[in-house]
Amino acid sequence: MIEVKQITSKKDLKAFVRFPFSLYKDCKYWVPPLINDELETLSGEKNPVFKNAETQYFLAYKNGEIAGRIAAIINHLEINEQGKKKMRFGWLDMIDDIEVTKALLEAVKTIGKQNNLEYIEGPVGFSNMEKAGILTMGYEELNTMITWYHFPYYAEHFEKLGFEKQATWVEYRLSIPPEMKEKVKKFSALIKKRYDLEVIRFGSKKEIIPYVDAMFELLNNTYNSLQTFVPIQQYQIDYYKEKYFNFIHPDYITCIKDNTGKLIAFSVVMPSFSKALKKANGKLFPFGWYHLMQAQKKNDTAAFYLIGIDPEYQGKGVTAIIFAEMQKLFNAKGITQVETNPELAENTAVQLLWKDYGPVQHKERSTFRKDL
Repeated sequence: MIEVKQITSKKDLKAFVRFPFSLYKDCKYWVPPLINDELETLSGEKNPVFKNAETQYFLAYKNGEIAGRIAAIINHLEINEQGKKKMRFGWLDMIDDIEVTKALLEAVKTIGKQNNLEYIEGPVGFSNMEKAGILTMGYEELNTMITWYHFPYYAEHFEKLGFEKQATWVEYRLSIPPEMKEKVKKFSALIKKRYDLEVIRFGSKKEIIPYVDAMFELLNNTYNSLQTFVPIQQYQIDYYKEKYFNFIHPDYITCIKDNTGKLIAFSVVMPSFSKALKKANGKLFPFGWYHLMQAQKKNDTAAFYLIGIDPEYQGKGVTAIIFAEMQKLFNAKGITQVETNPELAENTAVQLLWKDYGPVQHKERSTFRKDL
């Protein structure tokens, strides 16, 4: 017998967060999140996203044992300001039993109907700054810190339950040559001179702070035409700044300004933390912090997390400057391969950025949708 219960206590929330640790305990490709980080993200008391979103969490039980979990999410900005009558769901995990999946999704559908919403879509987070999509390709690859891993049966369940793919993201592995290509070097110098642009270099995290708000503004301007876009609010910016700042090394941030001092482009790359998080197994202490620090110091793999370019400068070769700077960094740090952040399949402009680095698509993920 399958029973779905709404979470009502902190104890239940901990069980919700810990469930994937048992589900994936024998999977060598699943990268666990930090437990305390997950608890904070899901907490209405700590995460400011709940100023414009609400959620209910559910656990599914089969024969008295936890068999699945799901978060039902309503983003009021998306519904009221963008007119998308979407019932979101995320943090979906379940055993290979389609009846468990069906029961969890029914709990979310009920909330959607009660709120007069038109369709259900997921898995997604509270906004477009969080993890999204069910893995449909790349089951033998470690997930990154900002993506979910799923067993193949997840997508199979959705197809059998009559859901259709909505948004699809692709991810690439790039090969970094030992020396910068001459054409990249020359083109970068040409674009800098043509538009009178300057690269901003940071010696410390403190020097980055004045530019963070402008980076998020660029993100909003860069991606506002994409189907999953929800504007990032200032209180979310402040939260992300505090939450992720310790992970970012100033060497891995490239910013470009024009001759008035205005930020017109930026990129954020980080050493890959996947293997370190695997070793940490959800905990910073006693040794998790050590594995993360080692990943920052010595790593042959990096992850491309964010890139933003002012619409006025898109298509004008500014990315050549970013790549020239990144190439210097990668060669200096001994990084030989880079993973891209998930990119919407229709965002071909971003995918073209990687063409000189031997891109190999190694993962794909999609959200699934059904009308209510």
